[in-house]
Amino acid sequence: MPRPMLIALTGGIASGKSAVADLFAAKGVPVLDTDQIARDVVEPDTPGLAKIVAEFGAGVLDSNGRLDRKQMRALVFADPAKRKALEAITHPAIRDELAKRSAEAEGLYQIHVIPLLVESGRTDAYDRVLLVDVPEGDQLRRLGARDGTDETTARNILAAQASRADRLSVADDVIVNTGTLEDLQRFVDTLHENYELLAAARTLTDMPT
Repeated sequence: MPRPMLIALTGGIASGKSAVADLFAAKGVPVLDTDQIARDVVEPDTPGLAKIVAEFGAGVLDSNGRLDRKQMRALVFADPAKRKALEAITHPAIRDELAKRSAEAEGLYQIHVIPLLVESGRTDAYDRVLLVDVPEGDQLRRLGARDGTDETTARNILAAQASRADRLSVADDVIVNTGTLEDLQRFVDTLHENYELLAAARTLTDMPT
């Protein structure tokens, strides 16, 4: 049986990827979120968390023995070498778990939410790339409102990610998320119809004659 069409949903931090992913999920589309997988692979008693503590020390844990994500984020986005060390631990674990969950999921097509798609160089692993795009000023404002992130840390996070131009250069489809939730719904409604048609056509092409 042909595999589902795979669509990578990406965008800069605080661009609205989760809102878009939720709208696809509401339509019954399998949505696999690498942010959630990233949390799962560093839960207490996982090999991922043990490796992080070995690399960075027990000071990155909170009082419950869980990874203090806010502290970790401030630490690694202020130091590129530390960020690369963290990615060397987490990225392989995330990719392995994503592949496992994708193989188990059903659906004509799947949405894989991958914020660092461009940075990881994995665009070729997907049939299409869907970008949620917003101006940098909107990202900074949303980060402050959502997470209480100070401006210096927020700018460090944006500087560590691919540029807006780089993301646009790999996108097959773009949602400009500067409007309302109703606007997002209309975008997703149209894309869902298109993706179902594309996936169905792909399935027919892959069927043996």
